[in-house]
Amino acid sequence: MKIIVPMAGKGSRLRPHTLTVPKPLIPIAGKPIVQRLVEDIAKVAGEEIDEIAFIIGDFGAVVEESLIKIADKLGAKASIYVQDEALGTAHAIKCAEASMQGNVVVAFADTLFRADFTLDTNSDGVIWVKKVEDPSAFGVVKLDDYGFITDFVEKPQTFVSDLAIIGIYYFNSAEKLMDEINYIMDHDIKVGNEYQLTTALENLRQKGAKFSLGKVDDWMDCGNKNATVETNGKILDYEKDEFEGYPESANIQNSLIIPPCYIGENVEILNSKIGPYVSLGRGTKIINSNIDNSLIQEQTLIDHGNLSNSMIGSSAHYFGVAREISLGDFSVLDFLSK
Repeated sequence: MKIIVPMAGKGSRLRPHTLTVPKPLIPIAGKPIVQRLVEDIAKVAGEEIDEIAFIIGDFGAVVEESLIKIADKLGAKASIYVQDEALGTAHAIKCAEASMQGNVVVAFADTLFRADFTLDTNSDGVIWVKKVEDPSAFGVVKLDDYGFITDFVEKPQTFVSDLAIIGIYYFNSAEKLMDEINYIMDHDIKVGNEYQLTTALENLRQKGAKFSLGKVDDWMDCGNKNATVETNGKILDYEKDEFEGYPESANIQNSLIIPPCYIGENVEILNSKIGPYVSLGRGTKIINSNIDNSLIQEQTLIDHGNLSNSMIGSSAHYFGVAREISLGDFSVLDFLSK
Protein backbone atom coordinates (compact mmCIF):
# COMPACT_ATOMS: atom_id res chain seq x y z
CA MET A 1 0.00 0.00 0.00
CA LYS A 2 1.06 3.58 -0.67
CA ILE A 3 0.28 6.78 1.20
CA ILE A 4 -0.08 9.94 -0.87
CA VAL A 5 0.34 13.14 1.16
CA PRO A 6 -0.51 16.48 -0.50
CA MET A 7 1.11 19.17 1.65
CA ALA A 8 2.05 22.07 -0.64
CA GLY A 9 -0.20 24.67 1.01
CA LYS A 10 1.36 27.84 2.44
CA GLY A 11 -0.40 27.56 5.80
CA SER A 12 -1.20 31.27 5.79
CA ARG A 13 -3.72 30.98 8.66
CA LEU A 14 -0.95 29.71 10.93
CA ARG A 15 1.46 32.59 10.34
CA PRO A 16 3.92 33.67 11.68
CA HIS A 17 4.80 30.03 12.46
CA THR A 18 4.68 28.96 8.80
CA LEU A 19 6.94 31.74 7.57
CA THR A 20 10.01 29.62 8.36
CA VAL A 21 8.60 26.06 8.58
CA PRO A 22 5.97 24.41 6.32
CA LYS A 23 2.86 23.73 8.40
CA PRO A 24 3.04 19.90 8.11
CA LEU A 25 6.52 19.97 9.65
CA ILE A 26 5.54 22.00 12.72
CA PRO A 27 6.03 19.73 15.76
CA ILE A 28 3.02 18.74 17.86
CA ALA A 29 4.07 17.12 21.15
CA GLY A 30 7.56 16.57 19.79
CA LYS A 31 6.74 15.20 16.31
CA PRO A 32 5.95 16.98 13.04
CA ILE A 33 2.28 16.96 12.06
CA VAL A 34 2.93 14.97 8.89
CA GLN A 35 4.94 12.34 10.78
CA ARG A 36 2.09 11.83 13.23
CA LEU A 37 -0.36 11.61 10.31
CA VAL A 38 1.47 8.86 8.39
CA GLU A 39 2.26 6.93 11.59
CA ASP A 40 -1.43 6.96 12.55
CA ILE A 41 -2.42 5.72 9.07
CA ALA A 42 0.22 2.99 9.21
CA LYS A 43 -1.20 1.79 12.57
CA VAL A 44 -4.70 1.27 11.20
CA ALA A 45 -3.99 0.34 7.57
CA GLY A 46 -3.45 -3.34 8.28
CA GLU A 47 -0.97 -3.59 5.39
CA GLU A 48 2.71 -2.84 4.90
CA ILE A 49 3.39 0.67 3.65
CA ASP A 50 5.64 0.41 0.59
CA GLU A 51 5.88 4.07 -0.41
CA ILE A 52 4.98 7.50 0.90
CA ALA A 53 4.64 10.19 -1.76
CA PHE A 54 4.89 13.76 -0.46
CA ILE A 55 3.53 16.56 -2.65
CA ILE A 56 5.23 19.76 -1.51
CA GLY A 57 5.75 23.36 -2.52
CA ASP A 58 9.14 24.96 -3.03
CA PHE A 59 10.26 23.97 0.47
CA GLY A 60 13.95 23.26 -0.19
CA ALA A 61 16.37 20.38 0.31
CA VAL A 62 16.27 20.39 4.12
CA VAL A 63 12.52 19.75 4.12
CA GLU A 64 12.90 16.99 1.55
CA GLU A 65 15.53 15.30 3.72
CA SER A 66 13.18 15.48 6.71
CA LEU A 67 10.39 13.81 4.75
CA ILE A 68 12.69 11.04 3.53
CA LYS A 69 13.62 10.31 7.17
CA ILE A 70 9.93 10.14 8.13
CA ALA A 71 9.31 7.51 5.44
CA ASP A 72 12.46 5.62 6.41
CA LYS A 73 11.19 5.24 9.99
CA LEU A 74 8.17 3.36 8.60
CA GLY A 75 10.31 1.22 6.31
CA ALA A 76 8.86 2.90 3.22
CA LYS A 77 10.31 4.48 0.13
CA ALA A 78 9.90 8.28 -0.01
CA SER A 79 8.93 10.02 -3.24
CA ILE A 80 8.95 13.82 -3.48
CA TYR A 81 6.81 15.77 -5.94
CA VAL A 82 6.44 19.55 -6.27
CA GLN A 83 3.14 21.34 -6.85
CA ASP A 84 4.14 24.64 -8.44
CA GLU A 85 0.63 26.14 -8.45
CA ALA A 86 -2.28 25.76 -6.03
CA LEU A 87 -4.87 24.54 -8.53
CA GLY A 88 -6.95 22.35 -6.24
CA THR A 89 -7.01 18.99 -4.50
CA ALA A 90 -7.25 16.94 -7.71
CA HIS A 91 -4.33 18.84 -9.22
CA ALA A 92 -2.24 18.10 -6.12
CA ILE A 93 -2.78 14.36 -6.57
CA LYS A 94 -2.05 14.69 -10.30
CA CYS A 95 1.44 15.90 -9.35
CA ALA A 96 2.13 12.44 -7.86
CA GLU A 97 0.72 10.51 -10.82
CA ALA A 98 3.87 8.40 -11.13
CA SER A 99 3.13 6.94 -7.67
CA MET A 100 -0.61 6.46 -8.20
CA GLN A 101 -0.65 2.71 -8.64
CA GLY A 102 -2.51 -0.05 -6.83
CA ASN A 103 -4.29 0.61 -3.54
CA VAL A 104 -3.52 3.92 -1.87
CA VAL A 105 -4.46 6.11 1.05
CA VAL A 106 -4.60 9.80 0.18
CA ALA A 107 -4.21 11.98 3.28
CA PHE A 108 -4.02 15.76 3.19
CA ALA A 109 -1.57 16.99 5.83
CA ASP A 110 -3.91 19.54 7.41
CA THR A 111 -5.32 17.53 10.26
CA LEU A 112 -4.71 14.67 12.66
CA PHE A 113 -7.28 12.07 13.63
CA ARG A 114 -8.15 9.36 16.10
CA ALA A 115 -10.07 6.32 14.89
CA ASP A 116 -10.32 2.59 15.43
CA PHE A 117 -11.05 1.03 12.06
CA THR A 118 -9.94 -1.43 9.42
CA LEU A 119 -9.95 -0.70 5.71
CA ASP A 120 -12.93 -2.07 3.77
CA THR A 121 -10.95 -3.48 0.86
CA ASN A 122 -14.12 -4.94 -0.69
CA SER A 123 -15.43 -1.49 -1.62
CA ASP A 124 -13.92 0.74 -4.30
CA GLY A 125 -12.95 3.24 -1.66
CA VAL A 126 -13.49 4.62 1.82
CA ILE A 127 -14.10 8.28 2.58
CA TRP A 128 -13.57 9.41 6.17
CA VAL A 129 -16.01 12.00 7.48
CA LYS A 130 -16.96 13.86 10.63
CA LYS A 131 -20.17 15.68 11.51
CA VAL A 132 -19.67 19.47 11.56
CA GLU A 133 -21.85 22.41 12.50
CA ASP A 134 -21.05 24.47 9.38
CA PRO A 135 -20.60 22.21 6.33
CA SER A 136 -20.38 25.12 3.86
CA ALA A 137 -16.59 25.25 4.25
CA PHE A 138 -16.06 21.56 3.40
CA GLY A 139 -16.68 18.90 0.84
CA VAL A 140 -19.56 16.77 2.14
CA VAL A 141 -21.21 13.44 1.33
CA LYS A 142 -24.81 12.21 1.17
CA LEU A 143 -25.69 8.60 2.03
CA ASP A 144 -28.27 6.01 1.00
CA ASP A 145 -30.14 3.77 3.43
CA TYR A 146 -27.31 1.21 3.32
CA GLY A 147 -24.59 3.66 4.30
CA PHE A 148 -23.06 4.00 0.84
CA ILE A 149 -22.25 7.44 -0.53
CA THR A 150 -24.75 8.78 -3.08
CA ASP A 151 -23.34 12.27 -3.69
CA PHE A 152 -20.17 14.30 -3.27
CA VAL A 153 -20.79 18.03 -2.93
CA GLU A 154 -18.01 20.60 -2.66
CA LYS A 155 -18.63 23.44 -0.16
CA PRO A 156 -22.45 23.52 -0.42
CA GLN A 157 -24.01 26.95 0.08
CA THR A 158 -27.36 25.38 0.99
CA PHE A 159 -27.60 22.46 3.40
CA VAL A 160 -27.30 19.00 1.84
CA SER A 161 -25.35 17.13 4.54
CA ASP A 162 -23.35 17.75 7.71
CA LEU A 163 -20.91 14.89 7.03
CA ALA A 164 -17.68 16.70 6.14
CA ILE A 165 -14.85 14.96 4.32
CA ILE A 166 -11.81 15.26 6.59
CA GLY A 167 -9.20 14.75 3.88
CA ILE A 168 -8.38 11.04 4.28
CA TYR A 169 -9.37 8.58 1.53
CA TYR A 170 -8.72 4.95 0.60
CA PHE A 171 -8.85 3.79 -3.04
CA ASN A 172 -8.39 0.18 -4.14
CA SER A 173 -7.40 1.38 -7.62
CA ALA A 174 -5.32 4.52 -7.88
CA GLU A 175 -5.36 4.09 -11.66
CA LYS A 176 -9.16 4.52 -11.84
CA LEU A 177 -8.95 7.66 -9.74
CA MET A 178 -6.23 9.06 -11.99
CA ASP A 179 -8.38 8.41 -15.08
CA GLU A 180 -11.07 10.69 -13.62
CA ILE A 181 -8.59 13.33 -12.46
CA ASN A 182 -7.05 13.42 -15.93
CA TYR A 183 -10.52 13.69 -17.46
CA ILE A 184 -11.58 16.73 -15.40
CA MET A 185 -8.24 18.45 -16.02
CA ASP A 186 -8.20 17.68 -19.75
CA HIS A 187 -11.75 19.13 -19.99
CA ASP A 188 -10.99 22.02 -17.62
CA ILE A 189 -13.80 21.13 -15.21
CA LYS A 190 -13.38 23.36 -12.15
CA VAL A 191 -15.26 24.20 -8.97
CA GLY A 192 -14.33 27.50 -7.41
CA ASN A 193 -11.67 27.94 -10.10
CA GLU A 194 -9.88 24.77 -8.96
CA TYR A 195 -9.76 21.09 -9.93
CA GLN A 196 -11.48 19.35 -7.04
CA LEU A 197 -11.08 15.75 -5.91
CA THR A 198 -14.81 15.60 -5.12
CA THR A 199 -15.54 16.07 -8.85
CA ALA A 200 -13.45 13.00 -9.69
CA LEU A 201 -15.12 11.04 -6.89
CA GLU A 202 -18.59 11.95 -8.13
CA ASN A 203 -17.63 10.82 -11.66
CA LEU A 204 -16.41 7.49 -10.28
CA ARG A 205 -19.62 7.06 -8.28
CA GLN A 206 -21.77 7.73 -11.34
CA LYS A 207 -19.83 5.01 -13.17
CA GLY A 208 -20.76 2.49 -10.47
CA ALA A 209 -17.97 2.81 -7.91
CA LYS A 210 -19.11 2.00 -4.37
CA PHE A 211 -17.66 4.17 -1.63
CA SER A 212 -18.19 3.25 2.00
CA LEU A 213 -18.05 5.59 4.93
CA GLY A 214 -15.29 5.81 7.48
CA LYS A 215 -15.95 7.67 10.70
CA VAL A 216 -13.34 9.11 13.00
CA ASP A 217 -13.60 9.49 16.76
CA ASP A 218 -11.77 12.80 16.69
CA TRP A 219 -10.69 15.14 13.91
CA MET A 220 -8.01 17.56 15.04
CA ASP A 221 -7.34 20.68 13.04
CA CYS A 222 -3.98 22.46 12.78
CA GLY A 223 -5.22 25.32 10.65
CA ASN A 224 -4.57 28.25 12.99
CA LYS A 225 -2.90 29.00 16.31
CA ASN A 226 -5.85 28.24 18.56
CA ALA A 227 -6.66 24.98 16.77
CA THR A 228 -3.02 23.87 16.80
CA VAL A 229 -2.65 24.52 20.53
CA GLU A 230 -5.88 22.60 21.14
CA THR A 231 -4.62 19.70 19.01
CA ASN A 232 -1.35 19.65 20.94
CA GLY A 233 -3.34 19.25 24.15
CA LYS A 234 -5.46 16.45 22.71
CA ILE A 235 -2.41 14.51 21.50
CA LEU A 236 -0.83 14.85 24.95
CA ASP A 237 -4.04 13.54 26.48
CA TYR A 238 -4.47 10.64 24.04
CA GLU A 239 -0.85 9.52 24.46
CA LYS A 240 -0.30 10.51 28.08
CA ASP A 241 1.45 7.23 28.89
CA GLU A 242 4.11 8.04 26.28
CA PHE A 243 4.84 11.37 27.95
CA GLU A 244 5.26 10.20 31.52
CA GLY A 245 8.42 11.57 33.08
CA TYR A 246 11.05 13.52 31.18
CA PRO A 247 14.50 12.91 29.63
CA GLU A 248 17.59 12.53 31.80
CA SER A 249 19.10 15.48 29.93
CA ALA A 250 16.34 17.79 31.21
CA ASN A 251 17.29 20.15 34.06
CA ILE A 252 14.25 20.79 36.26
CA GLN A 253 14.77 22.72 39.49
CA ASN A 254 12.30 24.09 42.03
CA SER A 255 9.47 23.57 39.54
CA LEU A 256 6.13 21.80 39.29
CA ILE A 257 5.20 19.79 36.17
CA ILE A 258 1.47 19.02 35.87
CA PRO A 259 0.89 16.22 33.32
CA PRO A 260 0.31 15.58 30.56
CA CYS A 261 3.29 17.47 29.16
CA TYR A 262 5.97 16.81 26.55
CA ILE A 263 9.48 17.75 27.73
CA GLY A 264 12.17 17.56 25.05
CA GLU A 265 15.87 16.78 25.39
CA ASN A 266 18.05 19.35 27.22
CA VAL A 267 15.08 21.42 28.36
CA GLU A 268 15.68 23.62 31.43
CA ILE A 269 12.84 24.56 33.78
CA LEU A 270 13.73 26.78 36.74
CA ASN A 271 11.39 28.16 39.40
CA SER A 272 8.33 27.55 37.24
CA LYS A 273 4.99 25.76 37.00
CA ILE A 274 4.41 23.93 33.71
CA GLY A 275 1.21 22.21 32.60
CA PRO A 276 -1.12 20.72 32.01
CA TYR A 277 -1.07 20.38 28.20
CA VAL A 278 2.30 21.99 27.49
CA SER A 279 4.93 20.91 24.94
CA LEU A 280 8.49 22.18 25.32
CA GLY A 281 10.84 21.44 22.42
CA ARG A 282 14.49 20.43 22.63
CA GLY A 283 16.83 22.93 24.31
CA THR A 284 14.12 25.33 25.48
CA LYS A 285 14.64 27.19 28.77
CA ILE A 286 11.82 28.35 31.07
CA ILE A 287 12.58 30.65 34.02
CA ASN A 288 10.23 32.07 36.66
CA SER A 289 7.17 31.27 34.58
CA ASN A 290 3.68 29.79 34.77
CA ILE A 291 2.63 28.08 31.53
CA ASP A 292 -0.35 25.88 30.69
CA ASN A 293 -2.10 24.75 27.49
CA SER A 294 0.69 25.98 25.21
CA LEU A 295 3.04 24.81 22.47
CA ILE A 296 6.66 25.98 22.71
CA GLN A 297 9.19 24.84 20.10
CA GLU A 298 12.98 24.34 20.24
CA GLN A 299 15.83 26.46 21.65
CA THR A 300 13.48 29.14 22.97
CA LEU A 301 13.89 31.21 26.15
CA ILE A 302 10.91 32.30 28.26
CA ASP A 303 11.48 34.44 31.34
CA HIS A 304 8.65 35.62 33.64
CA GLY A 305 6.01 34.24 31.28
CA ASN A 306 2.44 33.80 32.47
CA LEU A 307 1.08 32.01 29.43
CA SER A 308 -1.98 30.04 28.37
CA ASN A 309 -3.31 29.12 24.90
CA SER A 310 -0.04 30.33 23.44
CA MET A 311 2.25 29.17 20.65
CA ILE A 312 5.90 30.19 20.45
CA GLY A 313 8.28 29.11 17.72
CA SER A 314 11.92 28.01 17.77
CA SER A 315 14.89 30.17 18.79
CA ALA A 316 12.55 32.85 20.14
CA HIS A 317 13.00 34.97 23.27
CA TYR A 318 10.02 36.05 25.37
CA PHE A 319 10.29 38.21 28.47
CA GLY A 320 7.06 39.45 29.93
CA VAL A 321 3.64 38.92 31.43
CA ALA A 322 1.15 38.74 28.55
CA ARG A 323 -1.37 35.93 29.09
CA GLU A 324 -1.77 34.75 25.49
CA ILE A 325 0.61 35.22 22.56
CA SER A 326 1.58 33.82 19.16
CA LEU A 327 5.28 34.39 18.51
CA GLY A 328 7.17 33.08 15.48
CA ASP A 329 10.66 31.61 15.08
CA PHE A 330 13.69 33.83 15.82
CA SER A 331 11.47 36.56 17.33
CA VAL A 332 12.11 38.59 20.49
CA LEU A 333 9.35 40.07 22.64
CA ASP A 334 10.49 41.88 25.79
CA PHE A 335 8.01 43.52 28.15
CA LEU A 336 10.36 43.54 31.12
CA SER A 337 12.73 46.23 29.85
CA LYS A 338 9.95 48.71 29.10
